[in-house]
Amino acid sequence: MTTPRLAGFGMPPEWVPHARTWMEFPPVNECFAEHGDDELARLRGVWASVANTIAAFEPVSMVCNVGDLEIARTMVHDSVELHETHIDDAWVRDSGPTFLVQPDGRLGATHWRFNAWGDQGFSRWDDEQHVGAYIAGLAGAELFSSTMVNEGGGIHVDGEGTVMITETVQLDPGRNPTMNAEGVETELRSYLGVERVLWLPRGLTKDYDRFGTRGHVDILAAFPRPGAVLVHVQHDPDHPDFAVTQANLDVLRRATDARGRSLEVIEVPAPQTTHDDGELVDWSYINHYVCNGAVILCSFDDPNDEVVARIMADAYPGREIVLHDARSIFACGGGIHCITQQEPAV
Repeated sequence: MTTPRLAGFGMPPEWVPHARTWMEFPPVNECFAEHGDDELARLRGVWASVANTIAAFEPVSMVCNVGDLEIARTMVHDSVELHETHIDDAWVRDSGPTFLVQPDGRLGATHWRFNAWGDQGFSRWDDEQHVGAYIAGLAGAELFSSTMVNEGGGIHVDGEGTVMITETVQLDPGRNPTMNAEGVETELRSYLGVERVLWLPRGLTKDYDRFGTRGHVDILAAFPRPGAVLVHVQHDPDHPDFAVTQANLDVLRRATDARGRSLEVIEVPAPQTTHDDGELVDWSYINHYVCNGAVILCSFDDPNDEVVARIMADAYPGREIVLHDARSIFACGGGIHCITQQEPAV
């Protein structure tokens, strides 16, 4: 069996031109409908709003659960292409394919094993584990299947051979109980085409709660370009994430990428809001989505929204910075990056 690396494929960074964005329409499940039909409708409206926002910049395709296509059609823009198959959830970053490209112009995709974030019990994955292959087929991508449990929110690449991950995701006993760090790095090199793996210790505190991912990197750090990294920083020394983000800063300031460069570390302050309805939040501006001509930036009705919008404008010159309220998405366990998946143009 060949691997993407042997076949000449690699994962491009998010900022390259896209053919489209893939999303899923929230189905009935414990996360989205635990408070009844009104809550499900409200959350579907949030997902549809994100789709409609992105559709102003590039094509959007959305996968709906069997029976949900007609209601989705009433909520998304006419330009959004809809597909119907059996799904269990709506975090396409994690269950969807990781798209790859080959210099000869072919599109590929890595289909990771998906077991609902270490089979934590809050989400079924009987059907969701097949969504990655389904989307790759619709896109016409050459499919490569990895034996490692991984999610798209657990990786960030710079497009020049470097990937960032966290110890508590890829080495999670609920995901890969028999794998060590060397095995994880070998699999990432084989299925992403990378050379250098940067390990961060762990994720934000709230991300280990019931609907958490146990440490996804895409709320911690992201490459806006080769040689630079945006890093979530909690400045309140009394906050449990203060130590977490300081540890991540320390690792990244000492790190070198696949080209041997020291990284330019760009600090991105956490929202000033630390609790919502009395509960700790893991709101993060790092969980933004880069699409053609724009950055869709999570906002939280927080004083730091505009501060970070200016940081992002500097980090992504020439792109429009579009703020979109992400509080309802984070209440379900993720952000805008988590509900989107880019298909690169080839």
